[in-house]
Amino acid sequence: MKFAELLEIVADEPVFETGFLRSGRAPEPGLEAQLSRWCAAGKLLRLRRGLFALAPPYRKVKPHPFLVANRLSPGSYVSGLSALAFANAIPEYVPEVTSCGPARPHVRETPLGRFSFRYVKPALRTGYRLVGLVDGQSAFVARPEKAFLDLAHLQPGGDAPAWIDELRLDFEELSPAHLRAAAAATGSPKLARAAAHVIRRASDPASAYEPLPVP
Repeated sequence: MKFAELLEIVADEPVFETGFLRSGRAPEPGLEAQLSRWCAAGKLLRLRRGLFALAPPYRKVKPHPFLVANRLSPGSYVSGLSALAFANAIPEYVPEVTSCGPARPHVRETPLGRFSFRYVKPALRTGYRLVGLVDGQSAFVARPEKAFLDLAHLQPGGDAPAWIDELRLDFEELSPAHLRAAAAATGSPKLARAAAHVIRRASDPASAYEPLPVP
């Protein structure tokens, strides 16, 4: 395969897998070696084994980090601080993309950024949806209420009022009803306490981030 042919096949795909190049084509035994040579030449970016992106200036579309995260770990969804920042529910910029899903906990350093993945059991893999991103891209992202609960679930002491207050949540971006229902659906007393604290804060914005008694 020539590089011009690869560009024609990939077209405006932000990321692509080796199988995508083979689809509907005769077998090419040397394809993996050719892809490695293009990576070494700076024409391709290897994100993980079998997953690539075109390097600038060859790419037509810049891959969105959330799309990359989904493709790095199939079955995962963006959550935690990343999803909260995306929803404008916290004020800080979050450079690392955090996802939850079926994969073991791990971190991937790629040419397109740093991505961390946390395991959550099947019963907790809910509360996310497919959202539109830039340039026609889309990714599975947790709703802000679920992103908070995932964060609290994975954080030791994630139901502690002081830790929750440090997040400086924007309560206008969180639905108390959705948060209460999502926490109840998990059956976790810890998450019920975390949700209850956020709901109390949201009901009294004037006193936000001042200590409240814990029941």
